[in-house]
Amino acid sequence: MSLLRKIRETGRVAEDAPPRPSPGGFPALAGSAQVRCVDAGSCNGCEIEIAAAFGPVYDAERYGAHLVPSPRHADVVLVTGPVTRNMKVPLRRTVAATAEPNVVVAVGDCALDCGEFSGGYGVEGAVADVVDVDLTVPGCPPRPERIVAALRTVTGR
Repeated sequence: MSLLRKIRETGRVAEDAPPRPSPGGFPALAGSAQVRCVDAGSCNGCEIEIAAAFGPVYDAERYGAHLVPSPRHADVVLVTGPVTRNMKVPLRRTVAATAEPNVVVAVGDCALDCGEFSGGYGVEGAVADVVDVDLTVPGCPPRPERIVAALRTVTGR
């Protein structure tokens, strides 16, 4: 009996995996998340804490979160800072370029309500004013533990 005929006769053996429930109201990413960071106009305080979250002490990668250089490879977008006028369109394009289902996480007080930059000439608004936000991480800047906790919520680990 040829192998091809045996495959045709046997058919599909495995069942589809059941959908994973999501604790945060957004789709669970099956234990792994590819993360793209976008600085929409911050002071870089949040970026330093994100770097610490992925560093050897907090090690977000052990929970399945991996930084990627391209939004086309990402399913999570970490956005920091208020959205400036120059970053409004690039932020929307970045989120649109991510794979579905995707999760947008606003990191820091500036991303949530513009913080110190509120009312500034070049500020378009908070991240939620420009794109849909699924999860928030408050703080100025937020502690690395909070960033890791948010990523653990996304990965379900």
